[in-house]
Amino acid sequence: MNCAECKENLVAYAEGLLPESKTQAVESHLQGCPACRAELKHISALRDRLTANGKASARIDLENAVLDRILREQSLRLNKTKKTDRQLQLWRKIMKSKITKLAAAAVIIAVSAMSITYLGTFTSPAYAIEQTIKANHSVRYIYVKAFTAGEDEPKEFWVQCDELGAVKCARLHIPEWASQGDGAKVVVWKDNKAEVWLKRKNLFLKVRDKTAADRMLEFVDECDPKLAVERLYAQQEQGAVKIDIEQPDLKTEPIAVTATYLADSPKPGRRSVLFVDQATKLVTAIKFYQLQEGEYRYLGSQEYYDYNQAIDPEMFSLEDEIPADVTRIDQVALEVGLPQGSLGDEEIAVEVVRQFFAALIVENYTEAGRLMEGMPGDKMEEELRHIKFLRVVSIGPVAPHPIPETRGVLVPCTVEIEKNGQVSYWKLEQLGVRQVHGQPGRWTIFGGI
Repeated sequence: MNCAECKENLVAYAEGLLPESKTQAVESHLQGCPACRAELKHISALRDRLTANGKASARIDLENAVLDRILREQSLRLNKTKKTDRQLQLWRKIMKSKITKLAAAAVIIAVSAMSITYLGTFTSPAYAIEQTIKANHSVRYIYVKAFTAGEDEPKEFWVQCDELGAVKCARLHIPEWASQGDGAKVVVWKDNKAEVWLKRKNLFLKVRDKTAADRMLEFVDECDPKLAVERLYAQQEQGAVKIDIEQPDLKTEPIAVTATYLADSPKPGRRSVLFVDQATKLVTAIKFYQLQEGEYRYLGSQEYYDYNQAIDPEMFSLEDEIPADVTRIDQVALEVGLPQGSLGDEEIAVEVVRQFFAALIVENYTEAGRLMEGMPGDKMEEELRHIKFLRVVSIGPVAPHPIPETRGVLVPCTVEIEKNGQVSYWKLEQLGVRQVHGQPGRWTIFGGI
């Protein structure tokens, strides 16, 4: 007999209503289980208090009426779930016991006194948000779709967690609308490394970078139901949100947990609605709204699938999926860019650009590729061999990059080139330079050519 089975029989055991075989099984389990012994002690103590309490006995009419309702509803539920007649008879014996009746009456009176609202029947306790926190802490695998209002294609996430609930590895599919600079892309994060497949650019990039990993984990955190519920619970305790819970009578319908952010909260006017499966207490979806012009308008939603269904390990590697013609850049295995040394940020950015064009002038495409994020030399030659670089006319002044997230700078420059027999000046206004992913103190060109 396990703990769940033992606890189901403890009340009947305390009342002497179990057959001998069940009694022996319960007693055998109690000998080796401190938790169940403590539960039995609690039941016995409650029995003693109720037996001595004349006030509870005085409520016998209320008690009988309530117990009749419980018995009717329990009978219906047991029939629906195909419980045996013997189980139903045992339930009736237990509930007809004087001590058990007194306990039930006391619980009902206490509930009324504390103004606790039960959203289902008397035999189904109200949902508490702690149940979902506990349920979501057991999640090891999950698949998420994140929708945004006005967009048909969702972001998609596959996440695997370790035994402590921390993200172990993840895969993201980012659609075109959510990544207009790079285009649609697939990102896999594992072992503090990221693999990025930029489909529009036909580029496969490997980076080792805590900053990139942190950004990856931010995406994952936004779609982690465990974290969403924990944050909600913490905000409720801080008085930042008002939570309303609607638990429908029909058990196949989800519980709706509505969190409305208050005026002085970090997200005033925001509303989140979590849909919780009644059986598992797991979040199946979250919808987001914002108060605009007096009404809550839909912003987007997250849908959760495949709880604890193991994800194929191959999902967390892109190597076998990348087409043969894709350009590969490996910043994990290679040292790319130029070391900063004693130069300031602006000085090293200018020096990277100067050395990049110096390499192109002498047609050293391998060196030029190393200075441009580790681009393979043959790919650099394929892209630029139709241009003959003659000299650098000017470099600078350095300006902040218009997209702060790049953590880079712009180094405008002008170079003299020969193309199709014609000499001209080529002005590059958006040449971007930044630190190399995972290689602090080294700088590289990352765009603008």
